[in-house]
Amino acid sequence: MLQVPDYEFWFAVGSQHLYGEEQLKSVEKDAREIVDKLNESGKLPYKVVFKLVATTAENITKFMKDANYNDKVAGVMTWMHTFSPAKNWIQGTKLLQKPLLHLATQFLNKIPYSTIDFDYMNLNQSAHGDREYGYINARLGVNNKIVYGWWGDEETQDEIGKWEDVAVAYNESQKLRVVRFGDNMRNVAVTEGDKVSAQIKFGWTVDYYGVGDLVEEIKHVSEDDVNAKYEELQKDYTFVVGDNTPEKFEASVKEQLRQYFALKSFMERNNYSAFVTNFEDLWGLKQLPGLAAQLLMVDGYGFGAEGDWKTAALARLLKIMAHNKQTAFMEDYTLELRKGKEAILGSHMLEVDPTIASDKPRVEVHPLDIGGKDDPARLVFSGSAGDAVDVTVSDMGTDFKMISYAVDANTAPEDTPNLPVAKQMWTPKAGLKHGATEWIRQGGGHHTVFSLALTEGQLEDFAKLVDLDFVNIE
Repeated sequence: MLQVPDYEFWFAVGSQHLYGEEQLKSVEKDAREIVDKLNESGKLPYKVVFKLVATTAENITKFMKDANYNDKVAGVMTWMHTFSPAKNWIQGTKLLQKPLLHLATQFLNKIPYSTIDFDYMNLNQSAHGDREYGYINARLGVNNKIVYGWWGDEETQDEIGKWEDVAVAYNESQKLRVVRFGDNMRNVAVTEGDKVSAQIKFGWTVDYYGVGDLVEEIKHVSEDDVNAKYEELQKDYTFVVGDNTPEKFEASVKEQLRQYFALKSFMERNNYSAFVTNFEDLWGLKQLPGLAAQLLMVDGYGFGAEGDWKTAALARLLKIMAHNKQTAFMEDYTLELRKGKEAILGSHMLEVDPTIASDKPRVEVHPLDIGGKDDPARLVFSGSAGDAVDVTVSDMGTDFKMISYAVDANTAPEDTPNLPVAKQMWTPKAGLKHGATEWIRQGGGHHTVFSLALTEGQLEDFAKLVDLDFVNIE
């Protein structure tokens, strides 16, 4: 399983020296209590670390520089407990290269009417301190996240936690590496893209290798590893021999396992976390990777079919954001256009991620009428029902664009015995007619990442961090 580093987030509380040293000690005490309670809440996937009471431009700037150069730090959280003159934050904020969350909160969640006095007010000026601080971030054009609400509420904690996942994905984006085995599918437009622009915009490195490099890697796969994985699969999935002989079924599955280990070994050795294949470029391979690609997605790798490296990278990032839960490479496959039943059936030839499965996936072997290779093994299953998002990234020539809509996900109402693929149904919440029309108008591709674990807000937060045009089809 691909591991994400154990990131942490640094917390600074804003104040000033005019209140006196005793008051600053009280500010720090309150801030430390907030940090401790956030960490104890169970809502935050990554630890928050209290660092300082920020009172001068000098200590703010040093704090931001230190956060930049510490690889363990995924982002910075700030809170203006008292009134912190925002000019002090200008230089440090300009230098900050990590995601920034402004927690607009107050230590107490109520007004102590019977005891409130000016001493209390000197120490509880978040109401206008947050606006002073927010003004300078707006003036600087910072793509920061603002979370407003009492820090002890589960809703606020949940919002912070979701942003932490986005911030970690942003950090991982800066070092994400995609390996392409073969080129893009010939004559297809939407899978093309400017790789240099992608590296500048997102941090992605996209490298090409010939399929022969993968064929050579397969030669070195251990048969003991293949046999052990074959036994493991029988525990995790249902084996359906079907119309095949037992010998043919086993040979097909094991060939996919050789591809799985070869791809994994190649990526581990060369530090790749996403990959693409192309059914038009299978020189030397016995089968198009199907089960192999699916098992790698279960491990957390990003994948894109037909050379679609943008979707492969996006899938890896969204898997990080979702902790690899219910997030899958997807394609608009075919349509249900009857009134009152409008829906999209999503799938792909072989390579849909079983993290979205609602039933126990079946390992099956069937002919594939494309690619001209042996019958490949694949996992067949039904997707899940619930609230979900479907998202893509398109290269528009001058810049990239993220296009997304929220969807109602459903399982397929009937089996498809003659179409042995994984299936996921969904209908855009905006309606199929409006949603699909706008998707097409905006230049959205047919390859997407589908997730029942993420929200539109998280997608928009990521788009802001990389200054990406975000189209949310409502």
